[in-house]
Amino acid sequence: MDAEFWHSRWAENRIGFHLPDVNPLLIKHWSAVKPKRDERVLVPMCGKTQDLVWLAERHNQVIGIELSDIAVKAFFAENLYTPLVTGVGNQHLYEFDEISIYQGDYFTVNIEPVDVVYDRAALIAMPEDMRQMYVEKLLSLVKSGGRILLVTLDYPQDELAGPPFSVPKAEVEALFANCKVTHLERDDADETHPRRQRGLSRFAEEVWLIEV
Repeated sequence: MDAEFWHSRWAENRIGFHLPDVNPLLIKHWSAVKPKRDERVLVPMCGKTQDLVWLAERHNQVIGIELSDIAVKAFFAENLYTPLVTGVGNQHLYEFDEISIYQGDYFTVNIEPVDVVYDRAALIAMPEDMRQMYVEKLLSLVKSGGRILLVTLDYPQDELAGPPFSVPKAEVEALFANCKVTHLERDDADETHPRRQRGLSRFAEEVWLIEV
């Protein structure tokens, strides 16, 4: 998954991964991270998610990282926000009240360490050979004692090409081997789910609390 792949997806509006509303799993499980208003929250590969708005109602600093300038500009336009934009080259910072979005490559963006991370669409966007590198970068951005609310998918990878990719339980535990990993929920889809209708024999969303 190189940068051009994601730029093309946004340019062509092929964004089936985007949820138009706040993710119910975020609403249900955010309390598990024991969040405090003054804690800095990171949302990697945030797209134009409404989850940022929900989090900003509860935290003073919500930071997104997103590769696509189309996604970042759409987020502010659709929410009628006028951000302050700074930066040069391929990296820009968009700021509006509690929300800051770094538009650039996740692997090269540098930010101050955060307290809490919400990852719904980042780890599962990574092919298998990039996940270790993704997690190492993520953990470098989290303070000691920080927490990560992680949402993953579990389905037979040979039945459907990603992204989003399947990241099963054993892999989550291996990737975060030096952290405390707690499984919060598994939601198995029935036959009416769009992914099941595309031929998957099973499909589940899973939620994890990772304590650094």
